[in-house]
Amino acid sequence: MVCVENTHNMCGGSVLDKQYIDALGGLAKDLEIAVHVDGARIFNACVALGISPAMLCESADTVSICLSKGLGAPMGSVLVGSKETIRLARRARKRLGGGTRQVGVVAAQGLYAVEHNIDRLAEDHYRSKKIAKALYDNGFYQPQEGKVQTNIVYFGLPLNCTLTTKEFAEKLKTDFNILIGSGYSKGGSLFRVCTHLDVNDVDVDFAINGILKLASLYKR
Repeated sequence: MVCVENTHNMCGGSVLDKQYIDALGGLAKDLEIAVHVDGARIFNACVALGISPAMLCESADTVSICLSKGLGAPMGSVLVGSKETIRLARRARKRLGGGTRQVGVVAAQGLYAVEHNIDRLAEDHYRSKKIAKALYDNGFYQPQEGKVQTNIVYFGLPLNCTLTTKEFAEKLKTDFNILIGSGYSKGGSLFRVCTHLDVNDVDVDFAINGILKLASLYKR
């Protein structure tokens, strides 16, 4: 089996387009192996590309969809595949103790998320792009040079900043009341920011201003 992630987390929320997945699906079919799409943020990819998940993933055998990230449901994921694949998946889940009882209320929340919260993912993309551009324009390292595609932003400190990644995160918390994930790739020197339905324009401006202010206070 070949497994791909769309959007790709560690590549800063980059999108794998239909052409790529179709080419992969064709190669896998020739080799008689399956293609699985880890679609934890597949709807982010669809919104960015302006395409339906059915079209984007038509060359894949199975797709997993997370309901709790950008879509905002409290928990839950969905596996999509053929009838026989889902029968086997349910059996495997049962063997591994993965069944959950009385899940109607969770399913209802997941259904609401799918029916109401997909189109608004474009708002998350707009806000993440605003963050990425603001930081890149002010000397922060940003792998995509300020041009992110979806709701994930990775960035590193400016070269003239005297703080370590860990120190920067700690001071953001204590001095600016901003919590941020740190210690990601590039030798653990990157931060990660994700926008979602609980983050609004005021929050984004607050975060940008705090990050820029802290960096300005600790320049060589």
